Amino acid sequence: MIALGIILLVVGFFTGISILWTLGIILLVVGAVFWIMGSMGHAVAGRRHYW
Repeated sequence: MIALGIILLVVGFFTGISILWTLGIILLVVGAVFWIMGSMGHAVAGRRHYW
């Protein structure tokens, strides 16, 4: 999810499409939150680890 967010940020920046930029930021933040929760030992979406 983090990688997809970064890709959308880059594509949105170079093409000037603001919706891609916004979606990239959202995916990046959600992916980072899931990663932090998974590394703290909390189950994320039924999984013990979230990569």
